[in-house]
Amino acid sequence: MASVFNNLLCAALLAASLMAVSGFQFRVGGVKGWRTPTGDEPETYNEWAAKNRFHIGDTLYFKYEKDSVLVVNSADYLNCNTSNPLSKFEDGKSVFQFDRSGPFYFISGQPGHCKLGQRLIIRVLHPAKVEAPFLAPSLAPAPAPVGESGGDSGQWRAPTKSSTGKLYVVSYFMTAIVGFFVIVYLFV
Repeated sequence: MASVFNNLLCAALLAASLMAVSGFQFRVGGVKGWRTPTGDEPETYNEWAAKNRFHIGDTLYFKYEKDSVLVVNSADYLNCNTSNPLSKFEDGKSVFQFDRSGPFYFISGQPGHCKLGQRLIIRVLHPAKVEAPFLAPSLAPAPAPVGESGGDSGQWRAPTKSSTGKLYVVSYFMTAIVGFFVIVYLFV
């Protein structure tokens, strides 16, 4: 009976650990999917991306018909150049996983769609360093610069602190617990 309990405990802890470290899947375009904007959308793809925080391990889900998704460099993004993609997805239900921090550029592979707004920039955050609270007191972030019209200047700024550090602490903690129970299970 103790063996069954140990097996169940290990399985539960392993599942909890995997949930803590797995990424989040974002659905590009929501219910309507990846398509050429018609003008009735509440926000552009880049406005949507700016409202989200993307991390290494997160994924983008693109759903589309008679189209494709191209991962391109910044110059090809700016010029809507479809002839030199870094990656190309054409299956209608594509998933792209972020494997590094920094910018990622996506455009439609259909001629003219990118110039009509079917393009997306994602900025993946760098993993947060986990520091003890007593080592470095946090300061309030400086206010963002404001353009002459009182709105956003249009330039990308570093995001404010978020709870990503807590995610890493939980992940490390859960991994340590699972490791402990695996060792106990194997050697006891």
